[in-house]
Amino acid sequence: MEITFVLEKFILVTIIFGISLVIAMYSTYAERKVAAFLQDRLGPDRAGPFGMFQPLADGLKMFMKEEIVPANSNKWLFMVGPGLAMLTACIGTAVIPWGTAIQIGERVIPLQVTDINVGVLYIFGVVSLGVYGVMIGGWASNNKYSLLSAIRAASQNISYEIAMGLSIIALLLVSGTMSLKEIVEQQHGWHWNVIYQPIGFILFLICAFAETNRAPFDLPECETELIGGYHTEYSSMKLGFYLFAEYINMFVSSAVIAALYFGGYNYPGMDWVLQHTGTTIGPLIGTVVFFAKIFAFIFFFMWVRWTIPRFRYDQLMHLGWKVLIPLAIANVIVTGVVIAIVEKF
Repeated sequence: MEITFVLEKFILVTIIFGISLVIAMYSTYAERKVAAFLQDRLGPDRAGPFGMFQPLADGLKMFMKEEIVPANSNKWLFMVGPGLAMLTACIGTAVIPWGTAIQIGERVIPLQVTDINVGVLYIFGVVSLGVYGVMIGGWASNNKYSLLSAIRAASQNISYEIAMGLSIIALLLVSGTMSLKEIVEQQHGWHWNVIYQPIGFILFLICAFAETNRAPFDLPECETELIGGYHTEYSSMKLGFYLFAEYINMFVSSAVIAALYFGGYNYPGMDWVLQHTGTTIGPLIGTVVFFAKIFAFIFFFMWVRWTIPRFRYDQLMHLGWKVLIPLAIANVIVTGVVIAIVEKF
């Protein structure tokens, strides 16, 4: 039984890791196609039908390019940085519930690697660790632009994590649990948290842009000021790891937003579908719905990047400290007062 359990988890982890890499790979293709659509262009259209093989060509190029390590860099940390960025991006998927449990024969297999009762704290811990890959890479490069980018990334993450944490506190007051699975199960049908916490959702969404270094909060990679930011000195697949980590972070952030505020794998009429499709196909339909929500948010990330110009750094800090944090504190207070009144009457 223990061997079967370990094997199930190993297969699930492998599948989630593979899906994360494929989504990250084709997010680069989608990014260019979305940009082309918004700018009335075609985008990639040479490598395969509709340019579908472009990510494979880009990946092959990354592997084949020359590996360059600056002579005055800290070589060990220079190699650790991209790996740490990739690792922290991937491990966030461990607590996300991808669907209800499926039944194969007599085995009931939950579509979640682990359901810990502090899943929200785990996600925040992983988000906090993500900046270390950027910091280490920027410092170890021994490049003034890379170092300035790393400092920017650290201060930006610290600033926006506060507002993000406060927005989650209001959500936890409503849900009463820190387990992601329980939070998702509470949003059965149309009882999505975005209805009860619209301000918290907007705050979390804005902070997610800042935490993933996506435009208009991509100050750590600001090409006009810092050449390429923290990965200026990187080449070959080390650069590829940093780029992949950004898209995996975007995928995980979209999954967390969909799980916390938009019901995760829940959808209207889910009970009827489960009743008529069984315990194997039914949960997989919920998983497909969950991924549809994730892809919608990924598209939104890309849409915003090619629509809104980049902030200045002082505007970035002003928004984080003087707008989002006070608004998040007010949201927590109002939520607490409303819950107290509802429970009293």
